[in-house]
Amino acid sequence: MSDGKAEKKSVAIIGGGPAGLTAAWELLKDGGADKYDVTVLEATREFGGISRTVKHNGNRMDIGGHRFFSKDDRIMDWWKNILPLQGAPSYDDKRLGRHHDLEPGGPDPEKTDKVMLKRHRVSRIFWNQHFLDYPISLSPSLFKALGFKLTMKAGFSYLWSMIHKLPEDNLENFYINRFGRQLYSMFFEGYTEKLWGRHPREISADWGAQRVKGLSVVAVLKNAIQKLMPKKRDSSEVETSLIEEFWYPKLGPGQLWETVESQVVDNGGKVLTDANVVELRQKDDGSIASVVYIDGNGQRVELAADQFISSMPVKDLVNAINKAAKDDDVPAQGVAAKPAAVPAEMVKVANGLPYRDFVTVGLLVKHLRLKNTTDTPTLGNPPIVPDCWIYVQDPGYKVGRIQIFNNWSPYLVKDVDDTVWIGLEYFCEEGDDFWNMTDEEATDLAIKELTRMRVINGPDEVLDSHREHVKKAYPAYFDTYTQMPELIDYLDSFGNLYCVGRNGQHRYNNQDHSMATAMEAVSNIKSGREDKKNVWSVNTEKSYHEEK
Repeated sequence: MSDGKAEKKSVAIIGGGPAGLTAAWELLKDGGADKYDVTVLEATREFGGISRTVKHNGNRMDIGGHRFFSKDDRIMDWWKNILPLQGAPSYDDKRLGRHHDLEPGGPDPEKTDKVMLKRHRVSRIFWNQHFLDYPISLSPSLFKALGFKLTMKAGFSYLWSMIHKLPEDNLENFYINRFGRQLYSMFFEGYTEKLWGRHPREISADWGAQRVKGLSVVAVLKNAIQKLMPKKRDSSEVETSLIEEFWYPKLGPGQLWETVESQVVDNGGKVLTDANVVELRQKDDGSIASVVYIDGNGQRVELAADQFISSMPVKDLVNAINKAAKDDDVPAQGVAAKPAAVPAEMVKVANGLPYRDFVTVGLLVKHLRLKNTTDTPTLGNPPIVPDCWIYVQDPGYKVGRIQIFNNWSPYLVKDVDDTVWIGLEYFCEEGDDFWNMTDEEATDLAIKELTRMRVINGPDEVLDSHREHVKKAYPAYFDTYTQMPELIDYLDSFGNLYCVGRNGQHRYNNQDHSMATAMEAVSNIKSGREDKKNVWSVNTEKSYHEEK
């Protein structure tokens, strides 16, 4: 006999990264466990995906660097509810007398780990042995680095680009229209090719539209002028790439996602690690019936559910659906005996979607050769440069970006006063020569590049090292990417399948965008909405990125 309670809906979530864990918590919070039976399937033993924190010999490494800032108030409030904002100075702020607006009643980062820090952002470009502001700012240091002749060329080139607009049918034209050909050739062309392994003219302009949108010479000028004005600007007025303060979990981004995972479990959700999804089986009506995963013991396990949220790479998702359709195993109850195989063209599109992988080499060093010539006080003896990131635009180096973890959070570094923990990011492809280097070879290359760049004095400065491979870090916008709209229509046809997150949508989302796709998917599940345009439209409309 019924007890009067509505039957729970079961939801299977593939992936324990930002999108997957956001979806799980959105379903379970505020008593949601009474309505939803939630299971998260994570292929590894770590949470956060590329937003995880790697621990090595007492030091912590942020994979890719994650600023916690969003123009979506839902996301900012969400983060703050997971890890409350600091109410007292952090170790470095206290030592250096740096000021942040502290949260009344907020936790003290010196006494508890469950806290979100407020951090100043400093990022610069290394170009032609000069360090320049990132994003490019029209500052005396830029003009000094360029010299009079190049400055004039850049200025006239930009004016020409304002008059003669190019068709934005590739990324090269997108950048030229906003910065002029001269600045594009110096600061965008080589770096973009280093990042993607393709020339910008081979890459869709969609990437630029999603990553830099309103950023241009005009935006840089406007930002510089407004900084001189006494009126405090609202964050909605500032292009994301120009944000100068951000939030950051005390122990790195992975700490936030580990906290979310714990809350999911504490509120009735199930989180399975070492659960590698290999098949998605269909019902007679064409909707998804179940997922099949390989567990930590190598056993195949089938999990049926009413709704499915996938943040696994689109390529793997399509192949998992296709594999199930061709599987000779006895189908589970309610599963179509002969489900339709994925159309050959859709398999071709999915398998042709490109990715860019990367390798991070962490180096613990005694000192940096670079001098802190800014007005920003820092720790270290001598004081280290204040950068979170240094972008290596110079094509003479393979490294694409350098992180200084001391500046993200002093709690990422075991001995933050006397050592510097840095991460060198190398863009590559899984299986290529760089990817297949030994740890020793990759570390040796990193040390040689830093020495040649005059960032460190030499190998004697290095105390420890760690290398981390990151697969499918960046969904790329070329090859079969142009056929993504057709693939989206096909995946949406399953009805009870939602694609979310960076790899789940094959879209270069920021962390907040990935979370927003999950929120939209959960909203649809709760409301019964069938149209999924809201899920796919996150980070495609210019207004989403630039306005509240």
